[in-house]
Amino acid sequence: MNESVIIRQLTPQEAREQIGALSAVLIDCVEGGASVSFMLPLTQERADTFWQGVAEGVAAGERILLVAQDPSSGMIVGTVQVVLKQPENQPHRADIAKMLVHNQARRRGVGAALMRAAEEAAAKAGKTVLVLDTVTGGDAERLYERVGWVKSGIIPNYALWPKGGFCDTTVFYKQISAA
Repeated sequence: MNESVIIRQLTPQEAREQIGALSAVLIDCVEGGASVSFMLPLTQERADTFWQGVAEGVAAGERILLVAQDPSSGMIVGTVQVVLKQPENQPHRADIAKMLVHNQARRRGVGAALMRAAEEAAAKAGKTVLVLDTVTGGDAERLYERVGWVKSGIIPNYALWPKGGFCDTTVFYKQISAA
């Protein structure tokens, strides 16, 4: 694991307690141009509402929430989710969602550490097929290829950039062994 961060899974209570810190990472990413479901300006209230929903999903056992923390400050510098709740004909599958790394923590292996932890958490939950999507041509796409994900295809004009304008999305998958 990357020594520059500590990766840990948040309990439902911790997820509720860390909403402000998680919102700070989300807002930083969106303001930096990340197409992660939100348009600018992303207010604190909208970000907090999103993370409250995530915390509810964690409490319901529908998702796993992982964070990367700076060991010296304790600041949350990244996060990723493993969405466990799937249709009944896909009990073996999970989605990887909202892999976010704060601008100040990029290029330090945080994203790769979060992805390894997400894969391990999914395996422990009995999942064997993981899927995700990301902006085509971005840093995240290159990261996913580096950590062994398989590109399935590109969907043109799938989403909007935070300031507007269409962006393409690349879909990835990874086969893993359940723990």
